[in-house]
Amino acid sequence: MMDRLERIGQISQYDVPKIAEKKQSDGFDTLLRMKLDHAEVRPQEEVTFSKHARFRAEERGIEITQGLIDQLKGSMLRAQKKGATNILAVDAQRAFIINVPQAKVITAITQEEMKESVFTNIDGAVFL
Repeated sequence: MMDRLERIGQISQYDVPKIAEKKQSDGFDTLLRMKLDHAEVRPQEEVTFSKHARFRAEERGIEITQGLIDQLKGSMLRAQKKGATNILAVDAQRAFIINVPQAKVITAITQEEMKESVFTNIDGAVFL
């Protein structure tokens, strides 16, 4: 390869490793960008609870029922249509922080704790 490049006269032997390295990184970068650009954004089948969220819900007496999961899923799907990534899903008794792309409840809190809480790093709120 180096002989062919030297014959062209534009590239010295010192440039060959740089070019090879660049081609490898460009290949990966290009492949990654193509995969990300063409990845389908599909709604998740179900909302799941992180280990932390399950612990918090249990600790705070929040019962995780299928009805609650359906409400959270509906909230997540509405937020997803608007392009939100981290939402606060709230009703009169409890609130949940949900990571929309992963369809995962991050934490759960009760009404008492909501009074003194500040919610950060969210880009949307949905009422259950």
